[in-house]
Amino acid sequence: MALSEVLVDELRDMYSAENQLVKALPKLAEGANSEELKSLFTLHLDETKGQVERLKQVFEILGEKPTGEHCNGMEGVIEEGADALEKDEEGASFDAGLLGAALRTEHYEIAGYTASIAMAKVLGLSDVAELLTENLNEEVTAAKKILEAAHSILKESASEPEGEKKPKSGKEKYSAKKSKEDEKKAASDVKRRAS
Repeated sequence: MALSEVLVDELRDMYSAENQLVKALPKLAEGANSEELKSLFTLHLDETKGQVERLKQVFEILGEKPTGEHCNGMEGVIEEGADALEKDEEGASFDAGLLGAALRTEHYEIAGYTASIAMAKVLGLSDVAELLTENLNEEVTAAKKILEAAHSILKESASEPEGEKKPKSGKEKYSAKKSKEDEKKAASDVKRRAS
């Protein structure tokens, strides 16, 4: 597979990721307790729509269609955000869960854009790299803003009294089971490395 084909696949993945976020960000904004977090999600929704448009421009430059790949990675990260929205937490502790999901989302996008920009540069596609860099810069800025908001939310969450332990939902039990399976599968490799 030629590098140009790898780039197109990566860009289709990013296009899918951004379109999935266009649907997910309003739910996060609606679910957040913190007005600052609600505002950040709403502002980033507008940026994300602009990023979709820039990606369309990139595909026009490349003479390719933007569709054809579904971003399973972003689907998983968005699912984590949906899980955070379903948690039976209150106040700042609830928003702390949303912060983690939001940061994972931003860092996933940062990685995708960084890889795409490197490929575009190697292929001499400076106009493509320039458009992708605009998207990357917005993602980096969004991550910084989330971290800034995190300080006050996490401080407030830390001062909240511990709640009563609630029974795990079916989804949480399944996740805990999968986590143990993952640990068990990796244990021999981890042990071997420690030796």
